[in-house]
Amino acid sequence: MKKLFRALIPPKEWRLPVIILLGAICGLGMYAMVESKAISYLSDDPKTCANCHVMTPQYTTWQNSSHRQWASCNDCHVPQDNVFKKYFFKAKDGLYHASVFTSRTEPEVIRMHEAGDKVVQSNCIRCHGDQVVDARTESLVEDHYENRTTRKCWSCHQEVPHGSIHSLSSVKYYGKIDEKHNATVPDWLKSYLKESDNKKDKKDE
Repeated sequence: MKKLFRALIPPKEWRLPVIILLGAICGLGMYAMVESKAISYLSDDPKTCANCHVMTPQYTTWQNSSHRQWASCNDCHVPQDNVFKKYFFKAKDGLYHASVFTSRTEPEVIRMHEAGDKVVQSNCIRCHGDQVVDARTESLVEDHYENRTTRKCWSCHQEVPHGSIHSLSSVKYYGKIDEKHNATVPDWLKSYLKESDNKKDKKDE
């Protein structure tokens, strides 16, 4: 053990640069955690999803849906089988989202990937199992449960719970539903929308 510890200690001439480098890495890491509100992602608070401005339409439309009273974002978009699967999925998805948003490569239209599709479908059935499987025909139809759950729920219920608009351009539309939702719209985006309105008004004149 002592040999391993000694092997990790750099030579005297390298110690100061290594200490400075490690300090810089730790400092930048802590800054990134604070700036990205990393601790908030451990909670189930839906406002956490609006930390990134591109998710504002999803947050706002959820607030105006019937699901708001019964389900948070994590209830639908994160596995609920056990705690390990839940936080592993959150960590994996969170790292992917953070890298995409940091590199500014996010698409204007937000769509779920296959892994997210499976999780949401599973949670739809978990909450609405009594509606998915009709007790009157369950004993009469072979493989009734499988036949009723192979299609994605949103192939029919397309606007549940986020409505039909899912892009950055929808922030302006949804922001007018209720003034309290403007709290989720970043200041720079409010300023941009205000300028756009002014230009449009001048053009109409």
